[in-house]
Amino acid sequence: MASLKDLRLRIRSVKSTQKITSAMKMVAAAKLRRAQDAAVAARPYAERLERLLAGLASRVTAGAPPLLGGTGKDETHLVIVAAADRGLCGNFNSSIIRDARQLIGGLVRQGKTVRIFCIGRKAREQLSREYGKLIVETVELAQTGKKRIGFGDADAIAQQILAMFQAGNIDVATIIYSRFRSAISQTVTRSQLIPVPPAAEGQAKAESGIGNAVYEYEPDEEEILKALLPRNIAVQIFRAMLENSASFYGAQMTAMDNATRNAGDMIDRLTLNYNRTRQGVITKELIEIISGAEAV
Repeated sequence: MASLKDLRLRIRSVKSTQKITSAMKMVAAAKLRRAQDAAVAARPYAERLERLLAGLASRVTAGAPPLLGGTGKDETHLVIVAAADRGLCGNFNSSIIRDARQLIGGLVRQGKTVRIFCIGRKAREQLSREYGKLIVETVELAQTGKKRIGFGDADAIAQQILAMFQAGNIDVATIIYSRFRSAISQTVTRSQLIPVPPAAEGQAKAESGIGNAVYEYEPDEEEILKALLPRNIAVQIFRAMLENSASFYGAQMTAMDNATRNAGDMIDRLTLNYNRTRQGVITKELIEIISGAEAV
């Protein structure tokens, strides 16, 4: 049975932890609003660009750029795993890593060559235990000291991926991230970046216009695609990073709220146990005094 001193120390320790988790919850809640606004604002442009290129990919010809139509091979896959640099966010990181393991394991069993690009320290830490030899690059934004994610960060990652593709080191690139739905709900999402996946039949017709409309391009289609295809990779990575940021703060706020509540419940139980133990000690001392007085 714990002594009164041990119980007091434990209550004091849990109260200190509760103050920390409560403060982290408020900080995450404050950052969540800004991160959510940024993620929501980036969606329309990223989704429209994705649909536009998907519509073009569905009508691809033999002379299409490799970023749009692919290299004609499906042997080497680059899996971009976007997680967080920090923990204390519930199952945010573990759910992304779990989906990444499923994708990587499936590709390996099919005999494909897999390379892993990690965005976030937690992605590298958890995947290196099983797939350390497959990790080719890791980007940790926390080391740069930036408080906000900028398009330049995503563009730098996109340039590395494009360099790998142009060097012939990869045929397919897929990014895995967590799409923000609400503070208590995030959805792990896979998005293929290279080549652009073709749109469904109905979507392709919608992207091609109404009826038999004919479009004139200025400059020509080749020049437009030459600019849009690399930009699309950076835009999709930027969207994934913004979605991840909002999902992280939402998961962290929820996790810290649960931790604060659990700490309060633990303090109540420890306080009740302390009071009972203290009452037992006082009762025991009274009995000893009364017994001694009667003996005299």
